[in-house]
Amino acid sequence: MRGIVKRFPGGVVANDLVDFELEVGEVHGLLGENGAGKTTLMNILYGLYRPDEGSIEVFGQQADFRSPTDAIRRGIGMVHQHFKLVSDMTVTENVILGLKSPRGFLTDLSSAEKRIQELAEQHGLQVDPKTQIWQLAVGERQRVEILKALYREARILILDEPTSVLAPTEIKGFFGSLRQLRDSGISIVLITHKLDEVMDVTDRVTVLRKGRRIAVERTGAVNQETIAHMMIGEYSQSRTNKTKAEFGPVILSVRDLHVFDDRGVEAVRGVTFEIRNGEILGIAGVSGNGQRELVQTILGLRRPSFGSLNLAGVEITGMKPREILDLGLAYVPENRNEDASIADFAVEENLILKDFNRSPISRNLVSKIPILLDNIEIRKRAEEAIRLFGIKTTGPSAKARSLSGGNLQRLILARELAGHPKLIVISQPTRGLDIAATEYVRNILIEQRNSGAAILLVDEDLNELIALSDRIAVIYKGEVVGLLEPNQFNSDQIGRLMTGVAKTQLAA
Repeated sequence: MRGIVKRFPGGVVANDLVDFELEVGEVHGLLGENGAGKTTLMNILYGLYRPDEGSIEVFGQQADFRSPTDAIRRGIGMVHQHFKLVSDMTVTENVILGLKSPRGFLTDLSSAEKRIQELAEQHGLQVDPKTQIWQLAVGERQRVEILKALYREARILILDEPTSVLAPTEIKGFFGSLRQLRDSGISIVLITHKLDEVMDVTDRVTVLRKGRRIAVERTGAVNQETIAHMMIGEYSQSRTNKTKAEFGPVILSVRDLHVFDDRGVEAVRGVTFEIRNGEILGIAGVSGNGQRELVQTILGLRRPSFGSLNLAGVEITGMKPREILDLGLAYVPENRNEDASIADFAVEENLILKDFNRSPISRNLVSKIPILLDNIEIRKRAEEAIRLFGIKTTGPSAKARSLSGGNLQRLILARELAGHPKLIVISQPTRGLDIAATEYVRNILIEQRNSGAAILLVDEDLNELIALSDRIAVIYKGEVVGLLEPNQFNSDQIGRLMTGVAKTQLAA
């Protein structure tokens, strides 16, 4: 890729004369902060965007991609951070979706299943071709996306933040698959923020900053500090200022909780724990072990089959979500785009989603008259939130979809932390964020904890859990199999508990 320029409305230059080279049979890390232009550059290579300037050459031939179909025909596949799969279809049906069948209007599933099985075994991407997508864990779904590309004979694979959806125990196997793909001659572009993973699996790195290429280096010739300096200008890893905890009264009490999932299977089985004022309780576990159902039950989005929940001395079992929120609960979900914001709403509108029907944001002159919003107050609050939380935006009226992942997370935190909540429930708080945004979010949580809030932190990043938590509850198949104090924090032991290899005596 030579001299790539991509401009967006509003004067934003996402790529500014960027060059990018990918060698045959290498894993190439594409690094940079959120908004640096990494995904835009790869979306151009995949045909989702057309460059305003510049040229692309693939395997020695000029390319002018007008759609992903053009890129696929030239051997390029892309696995997006948010998967493009149909839940009610099988692995095979998803892989062949959109392709012509060799049997004309008849679908040739048996031949496709055989080919998928061959590819899975060849590249260490084991998955049952007959299984429906909704039955698969997140890591397995990612394998399906890669198999989709390989089935279409991709020789270049673009992976956008692939480990952000994987548990620590899955990452090692995933990297093994990447090495197998590389050794078979496939070229891989790895978009990531995780510098330890960059050092582990990549052969070369390209660093972008503010839309420009800063450096291209052999991975073995640099270290994490050097790369971080190239990305953001300074090395800022793990600067959380966590002081010794001073616990207060119990804020959340969960007793013998049993919860069924959407399939009628018991997802939470007899879970018991407490969180106190000024404490961060981390929940460690491989995705799909009951964390989602546990959080939904605390929020009132799902009713338990048995057990009780108490928030700040009030029994909340069976309460409606609004009633629970009014008791002082704040919620930051893992999917900030789908569950925590409305992309086509303005920044200022997203900031009032929790209290748009309350004074002074709104007022009712007569009970039958619709709510009247105070636009002056809304704008005032938005400007204050933008200033206090450092949200980088063109203004309160800008659409939420224009924000980077880190700035959208700042917006959500600004909204949820307004009013000093008693309990903060937060899931995967830094997933997909760059170094600076990750540090900011972690420090916000420490500040809230030091101010007396109780925090339930659901996280698949073990390093983050260990850095932030005062205690860690490990969940496996819906049960708490370990409740660990700081002197028991050990990533290997936690990993063994997460995968059911070991159990420990539960702390009181």
